[in-house]
Amino acid sequence: MPKQCGRGRKLSYRLWLALPALSLLLAPNLHAQRRNEPQATGATTPRAGALKDFTGYWVSVVTEDWRYRMVVPDKGDYVSVPLNFEGRQTANAWDPAKDQAAGNQCRGYGAAAIMEVPGRLHIYWQDDNTVRIDTDSGTQTRLLHFGGSAPENMTPSWQGYSVARWGDAEPIVQRVGGGGPVGQGGPEYANQIPAGSGGNPDREVNYKPILRSYLKVTTTRMRPGYLRKNGVPYSGNAVLEEYFNSLTYKDTTWLFVTTIVNDPQYLIEPYITHAHFKKIPDGSGWDPTTCQVEEPR
Repeated sequence: MPKQCGRGRKLSYRLWLALPALSLLLAPNLHAQRRNEPQATGATTPRAGALKDFTGYWVSVVTEDWRYRMVVPDKGDYVSVPLNFEGRQTANAWDPAKDQAAGNQCRGYGAAAIMEVPGRLHIYWQDDNTVRIDTDSGTQTRLLHFGGSAPENMTPSWQGYSVARWGDAEPIVQRVGGGGPVGQGGPEYANQIPAGSGGNPDREVNYKPILRSYLKVTTTRMRPGYLRKNGVPYSGNAVLEEYFNSLTYKDTTWLFVTTIVNDPQYLIEPYITHAHFKKIPDGSGWDPTTCQVEEPR
């Protein structure tokens, strides 16, 4: 699969600094809850009332953590992952041969890590209440369910049980040191361009966050897996939060996924990553692989 990064990309470096990191601080208010009810938007189903269209084929654009995603890191290399003592011990004990022998080749392809694995996505509505995400890397399938919660007797799986809702009433904010939605193009972002910037969306002067539509997904009931392919662990008690957003810039559509893993067993604080995807015309480059213990995808 060709790399989708480099100096020759038309998108400026500052645009990549303007990633849509989402608010982690505000809980949903009543307005947010009502906007997720079909009757609040006049729609009869979540599909009919979708506030964004993420359907289609997408390919990874590796703009962060290249050395941990495009190659399998060395054993014991867990820089930037907030592991506690037990987490470090577990990562240091990683043995890929044991994973292979035990049939656990897919530990690095679970829901908490799969969006970081380089490859392609196919996103579509499986039915009026369920978004399906297929990955060619590891040949995984995720189902995002609108409404309800995970069945209590559900057996944990690599992809767990995901509950989705639209989070448009919560503001998107910038991360410390960069990030946030500055630089998004298109008419719907016209009032996001800072005053006095001369219409240049790369300027960040006087930027103020505003309300935007995105999809929030919460996943539980996951089998224990790896945050990175070199045995950096997450437990079966981990809770995964994801925020999906998209933008179109210079006739190219981009998908951004912010991932937050909370795991009281192995992490001292939430582990946050960002994955980026470029929309492609069709599935002609689809390249399904099996789960690989010592390969990046």
